Amino acid sequence: MKISALRLHNVKRFAGKGVALENIQEGVNVFCAANEFGKSTSFEALHALFFQAHTSTAKDVRSLQPYSGGAPMVQADIVTGNGRYRLTKRFLSSKHASVTDLENGRLIAQADEAEQFISSLVRGGTAEPAGLLWVRQGVTGIDQRDKREEENEKRIRESLLTSVQGEVEAITGGRRMSAIIERCSEELSQLVTDKLKPKARGPYAVAIEERDRLVAEEQRLRGEVERLREALDQRAQIVKRLAVLEDAEEEASRRSAVEKATAVFEAAKAHREALKAAEAEARLAHSQLEKAEQDFVAFRTASKRSKELQAELATVEEERRNALARRNEVSLAMDKALSAAQAAAAEEQEARQLLQRLDAALKARQAAEELILLRERLQQAEALRASHEALKAELANLTLPAGLIDKLQKLEVEIAGLRAAKEASLPTLRMQYQPSATVGVTVSGKQLEDGAEQSFDDLVELEIAGAGTLILRSNRPADADAMLLRKEAERRKLLEAASLADLAEARAREASVQAKLSDLKQLELRLEHLAPEGLARLRELVAQRELLGASVPDVEGDPEVVRTRAAEAAQKLTDANGRIREAQPQRSRADDALMAIETRHAKIIAELTQVDSVLGAADARASREQSLEASYFQQKQNFEELNQKVEKLQLAAPDLAAAEAALQRARSVQDAANKEKTNLHIKLAELNTEIRNKSDEAVEEAWREAEDALAITNERVARFQKEVAVLVRLRSALQQSRSAARDLYLQPVIKELRPLLNLLFDDVSFVFDEKTYLPQSLRRNGQDESIEVLSGGMKEQLSILTRLAFARMLAAHGRPAPVILDDALVYSDDDRIEKMFDALHRQSRDQQIIVFSCRQRAFSKLGGNVLEISDWRPEA
Repeated sequence: MKISALRLHNVKRFAGKGVALENIQEGVNVFCAANEFGKSTSFEALHALFFQAHTSTAKDVRSLQPYSGGAPMVQADIVTGNGRYRLTKRFLSSKHASVTDLENGRLIAQADEAEQFISSLVRGGTAEPAGLLWVRQGVTGIDQRDKREEENEKRIRESLLTSVQGEVEAITGGRRMSAIIERCSEELSQLVTDKLKPKARGPYAVAIEERDRLVAEEQRLRGEVERLREALDQRAQIVKRLAVLEDAEEEASRRSAVEKATAVFEAAKAHREALKAAEAEARLAHSQLEKAEQDFVAFRTASKRSKELQAELATVEEERRNALARRNEVSLAMDKALSAAQAAAAEEQEARQLLQRLDAALKARQAAEELILLRERLQQAEALRASHEALKAELANLTLPAGLIDKLQKLEVEIAGLRAAKEASLPTLRMQYQPSATVGVTVSGKQLEDGAEQSFDDLVELEIAGAGTLILRSNRPADADAMLLRKEAERRKLLEAASLADLAEARAREASVQAKLSDLKQLELRLEHLAPEGLARLRELVAQRELLGASVPDVEGDPEVVRTRAAEAAQKLTDANGRIREAQPQRSRADDALMAIETRHAKIIAELTQVDSVLGAADARASREQSLEASYFQQKQNFEELNQKVEKLQLAAPDLAAAEAALQRARSVQDAANKEKTNLHIKLAELNTEIRNKSDEAVEEAWREAEDALAITNERVARFQKEVAVLVRLRSALQQSRSAARDLYLQPVIKELRPLLNLLFDDVSFVFDEKTYLPQSLRRNGQDESIEVLSGGMKEQLSILTRLAFARMLAAHGRPAPVILDDALVYSDDDRIEKMFDALHRQSRDQQIIVFSCRQRAFSKLGGNVLEISDWRPEA
């Protein structure tokens, strides 16, 4: 099957609009455009046309509907071995499916018949091999995904390999092996789950449930028998205990003890209440005493503090007047110093500006003299720089790559070791002549010495006089010297790349480079002496001197006189600033002193106000003091009398806790006896009922029957356990046998994949996983690497190549299907992506490949048939 056109109407971003991709040909077809241009939309619509029923409301179908609603429509023209057809589907609100024969324009199928026609094109949809060839954006097929999706694709690959491997029909591979393993798994699945647990409602699980039920029943009946025996023993003990508890003398003794304890407890409780009342009165009197004492002491303290504050206030007000006068005096002196400083600063600024103009004229004359010397230094430095550049160019041609000598030295050591190992592993021969021997054994015309060992590599011919030629062969493996040859080739490659004959020449060139580096260092030191800051800075100095010498200002005046005048003005300014500095601390101290005195004054006024509020009016203070003193002594006398009353009651108080404990003990003895009698009568009645019931049920006979049934069920469970073990062992043996035939079983896909791999990688081979039928690891440079550790780009490329191999297998067995890639190469670098383009074109012979991508610059190098989107209006 090949697709020749795709048309969409009212799909996603094309709301109320129709677009088309026409002229889709065999080979590679490319639809490359910017984002939001309809590439992924085209892929999803095409996927829905082939793999979703027109009546479906699945998520993939609903995602085709634009925000404005309506019925999405997808149409495709295809070419098969039977002719050319047009497939049309409308989803959701206006469900419709049809197939039209383009040769004569006849409608050949609608609705369910159209769905069957489309399903036959892809042989079962996504559940068959054709579904593997549709690669969605960002999916490689090798990364971890949903377990159900991975298992589905694994079965598809297994089905494909089994169907195309018709010649492999041995029991170790092919369809017969798959059928046997499947049958074994089916038998096992009737008994257990995938984790070998008993399967729910299966015969094995039912037998286990019956066994567990009988075990529980046997244990229950056994417990019933044991409880019956215990009930008989308990009834005898209860009857004996009741006889003791219901004795008349014992009951009278318990009642008398309770009455005596109650009388003692009530007397102690009444005394305790009287003591509590007396203690409450004493606490109240003590509180009133503390309040009277506090008021009396506070009044006397406030009176004393008021007199102290009056005296302190008079002193602070005198200090306040002195501080104000001192601050005014200091402020006047500071104002005079500031005026003098401003005048001196103006005079000093005028003299300094004149001095600067005179200095500029002097510097211009000095610059003209320095210009001559700087030009000579610049000329010498430029000559040294030219020599330096020439020597650096010579060094660039002689310098060896970094680490080359170390690599060559290491290779020499490794080659010497490999050669020694080779000599040690070669077979040897030694000839021992008889004392009477007259002729010897020769090798290549040279006689072997008596007792001397000689090694040989491949074969050696021993010429024995009078007997013939003895041929010895070492039979060493063909690749025994592979490592030695590889190391020698690596050394030869390094020497050729550096145009060297051997390691000695490399060391000689390195010595020459070191000598020239020393000369280069001397030139750099001389250049640094002439131009410490570089030639650019030296040229800049020359330009500066030329500029200074070109503009000499014309200023009259004696620099010394001007400098003296400026110094005198500066001294005046310094003296004025000194006076300012002297006045500033005095002003600060005067301000601080005034602020401190103001603070003290405010605090004294505030405290005096507070004290006066405590004392009250001045004319009533004496009488108030006498009243507070009399109240204090009255409260003190009252508290002492109440405290003596409390002490007398405490001395005569009985032990209430002991009386209460005695009462509780007497009552608990009586209550415990009554409660025990009641409980024993209830328990006796329950035991009599239980004994009668169990005697009627014959629990001992039922227990014996349950034991017999349990033994039979245990035998049945054991048979199922043995059957499960045998099936598990059989399946394991079959799977191991199939794994042993993996290379032959996977040969078709490896055969198709090998030429594709050669386009991208040098000397790389892959090992496939016999469980998933996907690449498991790769070998390159003699090292095995797991697929999991590969880069995203490597996984992506391997996924596409594997799918191309499966597509070629489908086409070779009469089941062609187009390969459709939606931005499937997003992680590949520039060099590798061009090789992938070559692989796509290689596989496009007799195969249709459709590529959707937004990477316009990268995919411009893919070539192939370029597709363009155009407006389209569906027929009414």
